[in-house]
Amino acid sequence: MTHDFPSSLASFSFTRRRFAALCCAALVTGFTAGCDKSSAPAATGTATADKISVGICELVEHEALDLSVKGFLDELAARGFKDGEKIVVDRQNAQGDQATLQNIGSRFLSEKTKLIFAVSTPATQAMARATRDIPIVATAVTSFEAAKVVKSNDKPGTNVTGVSNIGPIARQLDLFLALAPNAKTVGVLFNAGEVNSAFQVEIFKKAAAAKGVEVIEATVSSVNDIQQAVSSLTGKVQGLWFPTDNVLAAGTSILAKAAKDAKIPTIPGDEALIRGGCLATIAVDYYTLGRMSGTMAADILEGKSKPADMAIQTQDAQKPLINLATAKAIGLTIPEDILKNAAVIEK
Repeated sequence: MTHDFPSSLASFSFTRRRFAALCCAALVTGFTAGCDKSSAPAATGTATADKISVGICELVEHEALDLSVKGFLDELAARGFKDGEKIVVDRQNAQGDQATLQNIGSRFLSEKTKLIFAVSTPATQAMARATRDIPIVATAVTSFEAAKVVKSNDKPGTNVTGVSNIGPIARQLDLFLALAPNAKTVGVLFNAGEVNSAFQVEIFKKAAAAKGVEVIEATVSSVNDIQQAVSSLTGKVQGLWFPTDNVLAAGTSILAKAAKDAKIPTIPGDEALIRGGCLATIAVDYYTLGRMSGTMAADILEGKSKPADMAIQTQDAQKPLINLATAKAIGLTIPEDILKNAAVIEK
């Protein structure tokens, strides 16, 4: 999530229950239509003739995703679209359930929602299946193209646009090599069943090849596989990298402990895992993703742009986040030139 974050970003608590729901939903690449919408939660407000209806669809209750919603609403308010005044927000959460995602899409369609903010890949796919007319701005989507909700990132050509949550993967590799300059081999751990995870791994492998670093892959399908996967790489690699991956996020504590026990430095694609005990990363700020998405939504509501013509945006994350307690636990001294430019966690 973030580096120099506002106070609202200071704490993340990822429960297995919430992430297990996220894992299940993220494996779903398509949803069927036509369910009764009664399972969707009640609206937070009712649109009137003088107020615009804006729908928000979150995949699951999760602090990172909630931060993106906060950023989205803050930016809309800054642009004159404050909830309860110029707009009425109908915020829905699927709690990781694909049928509820489907029902939320049907709800927004029947209530003639003017714009949808979708948070996560499965939520975006579900909203895109529900309507090809209502503008959809999305975030927490690694690859809009891989999710098949746009024709291209440069010119979406559909009713979907937004901000990718992909991190600076090449910079993450550079950070690892700066922390472990003698490393020749890196282990890559991921759930091959998650399209966004596989997409990120391919980018990492190309970056590693360019640096002359060998990559050894290990895949997991559930949190129960993590311990064995780390064990299979121990002694073969000088560090571990993994993408933003729902299974690994759900098993952060298992992953971090296994790596620390093996004295292996870990570079995840997601800042939340640093707070969970992994070593270091350079990753995106989810509140900022929301603000960026809010800017795009405001332009659409003002009639300045249409999703089909709005290129997918990315965040330029550059500042490392380092867990000093983890560095100490694995016997690694952080170089001073890295430390002076980093945000740190000391426990």
